[in-house]
Amino acid sequence: METRYNHKEIESKWLKNWDEQKNFKPASDANATAKEQEHFSIVIPPPNVTGALHLGHALNNTIQDILIRYNRKLGKNALWIPGTDHAGIATQAVVEKRLFQDEKKTRHDLGREELVKRIWKWKDEYEARITSQLKLLGSSCDWDRQRFTLDPICAKAVRYAFFNLFKKGFIYRGKRLVNWDTHLHTAVADDEIYHETVKGHFWTFKYPLADGSGYIPVATTRPETILGDTAVAVHPEDERYKKFIGKTLLVPFVNREIPVIADAILVDREFGTGSVKVTPAHDPNDYATGLRHNLPMLNILNEDGSLNENAGEFKGLKGEKARAAVVEGLEKSGLLLKVEDHEMQVGKSDRSKTIIEPYLSDQWFVKMDKLAERAMQAVENGEVKFTPARYAKNYLNWLGEKRDWCISRQLWWGHQIPIWHVEKLRVESGELRVEEILKKCFLNRSDIHFYQAENGDWLVCSLEKDLREDEFEGLNLIRDPDVLDTWFSSALWPHSTMGWPGETEDLKDFYPTSVLVTARDIISLWVARMVIFSQENLGKIPFDNVYINPTILDGLGRRMSKSLGNGVDPLDIIEKYGADALRFVMCSMCTENQEARLPVKKEILEDGREINVSEKFEIGRNFGNKLWNAARFLSSYIVGSGEWGVGSCAKLEDRWVLSRLNTVVRQIQNAFENYRFSEYAAVIYHFVWDDLCSRYLEIKKGEISKESSALLSHSLYTVLDLLHPIMPFITEELNSILFPNSQRVILRQWPKANENLIDAEIEKQFEDIFAIVEVIRSVRGRYSIAPSQKITAVASTSANLENCKNMIKDLSGLSDFEFGENLPKPAFSASAVIAGGEVFVPLEGILNEETEIARLNKEVEKAESFIISLNKKLSNENFVKNAPAAVIDGERQKLATQQDIVEKSKAALKELAAFP
Repeated sequence: METRYNHKEIESKWLKNWDEQKNFKPASDANATAKEQEHFSIVIPPPNVTGALHLGHALNNTIQDILIRYNRKLGKNALWIPGTDHAGIATQAVVEKRLFQDEKKTRHDLGREELVKRIWKWKDEYEARITSQLKLLGSSCDWDRQRFTLDPICAKAVRYAFFNLFKKGFIYRGKRLVNWDTHLHTAVADDEIYHETVKGHFWTFKYPLADGSGYIPVATTRPETILGDTAVAVHPEDERYKKFIGKTLLVPFVNREIPVIADAILVDREFGTGSVKVTPAHDPNDYATGLRHNLPMLNILNEDGSLNENAGEFKGLKGEKARAAVVEGLEKSGLLLKVEDHEMQVGKSDRSKTIIEPYLSDQWFVKMDKLAERAMQAVENGEVKFTPARYAKNYLNWLGEKRDWCISRQLWWGHQIPIWHVEKLRVESGELRVEEILKKCFLNRSDIHFYQAENGDWLVCSLEKDLREDEFEGLNLIRDPDVLDTWFSSALWPHSTMGWPGETEDLKDFYPTSVLVTARDIISLWVARMVIFSQENLGKIPFDNVYINPTILDGLGRRMSKSLGNGVDPLDIIEKYGADALRFVMCSMCTENQEARLPVKKEILEDGREINVSEKFEIGRNFGNKLWNAARFLSSYIVGSGEWGVGSCAKLEDRWVLSRLNTVVRQIQNAFENYRFSEYAAVIYHFVWDDLCSRYLEIKKGEISKESSALLSHSLYTVLDLLHPIMPFITEELNSILFPNSQRVILRQWPKANENLIDAEIEKQFEDIFAIVEVIRSVRGRYSIAPSQKITAVASTSANLENCKNMIKDLSGLSDFEFGENLPKPAFSASAVIAGGEVFVPLEGILNEETEIARLNKEVEKAESFIISLNKKLSNENFVKNAPAAVIDGERQKLATQQDIVEKSKAALKELAAFP
């Protein structure tokens, strides 16, 4: 074996081997009888083709790969379908940004067809990059089944799903208030908006009564929207304004009369002036008020956010300029009463970073009431289970609102809505009604459906075929230019990837899928909608379980982002530490806490690149090295794979490690069944590092018998199986070296715990043994007693340690060891509490009390002086601001070390002072 584990060579070797052997394909592809086996299937949450993968993707896909490798080893017919998402608004936004940066052109300069060509080119480049990253991570997907949300298979599913919902009356077109991105000129979802606190103002102004008899004071944070007011609301029980209810006011600048209305829902009479201007076309609360009172909905904005002709003299102004002009006009006309500073939350588009405008627009919607109710029942009755269970509440709360879903986007990249508008009639004679012509053209056509929208327009939907404008006599058809919300096609992902609407073998064999691994922030955007579409299209749920993986934060608890400069590229981590190390740390971070903190620091590579890394990944690399070195040490003792007859082991330590091994198999099985991935990582780490490498091998030292060789061979063989789902590369490589005649690990059956070999009493006894040994070693370290110097120890405990007394002496370097219940503490002894007792280490004749006290005081004095110096440096703002992050981290580590010296030295001094 090589002295060092070379992760780069080994990862490349096994990626090629697995691919050539087609080990990632389901068993049923090669053997039809495997269809009878229990299936296990996952569809990947498709990464957006907007750029490279980040550490969150690495965590998510590590968990999926752990699950698929584990279930493959359980003998299930396992399938993991990979793919990518076209990510309509996100991808178009980045390509448009690049277009303007490089060529100073907008999408309108290129036109729809040319821009879409550019985006396809972008998609091809970044999809290949994403696929390469996933493969380097070790993702064992069936790459022959890779899908893309805009490919022909997925596109067909989208057309069928849309047509079905349209025909059943779930899809409609209407004018509604939406979130409008004024830069991208499209509607966006609530979940695609983030909020920032900004400093603004409250402007209080006079709203004059139409009869000239006075005014009502009204305050607003958006004075430019006054031009779109269609009412002023007051509380029905507010004595100040009761007399005005039913009267009319004049909108400043445009002199349009609007009513004073009473509304207890909108108005808080204790807040501000107690009156509220109502702009239904530009505020969600005002929109709801407008519906309650049947108010006009007056749009004052153009698509780019500038004021339109309804704004009178302010037409063409935009944003802050429009606001300033209206405020100036109020002041000049004597209507402005006061201006107050005010902090407020402003919504911004997650894609363009521009301020979102509430905007009244014709859009396509899905009616959610009935669909949402059925999807809620799937979770309420336990068909779909969430882990952690608390996230079911997020799902149910969102669906419980039953808000209709705006599915149209004013973009060019995406699934164009399969609707044709009847623009006009082309009839030379006669007065045929549109409906009659439609019936005449589409009579008995099951692939065509039409209806009349609420604005009177006639709309035609085609199941598969794109309709030509002049295809039908008497009609002029115009294709709807909008595309579908990305989440529409994403919601079909579990079954569109398997060939729906066709009745495919994959759907028969692998649907519903077994588990969805995803992030908490898309429970409403994606998870709920997948359940809705699967129930509607196939009459069943899309997955049995939903595992919500943690969110990775930096050491300060912040999300990783480019703007903060704290993001970690998984490829950098793979390059430096190896894919197995990355995967192990990702798995260990999947705790119930759901917020995984990863301290980040800068590092300069040999090629001069600056990257972000985290010392946490050293844990994974060190673990791999520990396993590699243990295998090197044991390689000469390894007995070929097969039946090792380990059940007949007689020695206490052999029976202990065998019991521990089978306990670990049982614990890991339980961890998998309950999606406790951090527990899985901790259990196997503790067994390999502590029980097998540190404790068992130390007990055996160089005296490894034939029986011990068999036991070690069996243990290592089993460890490779248990560890393979997390660290597939090193386990496969070690297996090929140590057990060259065995099956590859990826193909081997998962180990089963032999309950007959588990002995809880022996495991408890060894816990006591190692607790005593650790105490004695701690005393040696505390008082600088050389390992070669023999000492004695006493354990006051009820535990029977007779059969392991010599083991304790050997491991602790003792000349004598005494144990028993309620034994007194010897004079001049160090002591420590253990479970069920206490351990004493006599120091008389070994330690000079005065000399030791002087040494420890000197250590404390030296460390405290260093601490003062380090604290002074770290409290210097200029140093912290200008020094490289790695230097600051180094100084903080020095501080922690010195603080530890002080703490331990003072503890030893306290103990010495207590000696009789």
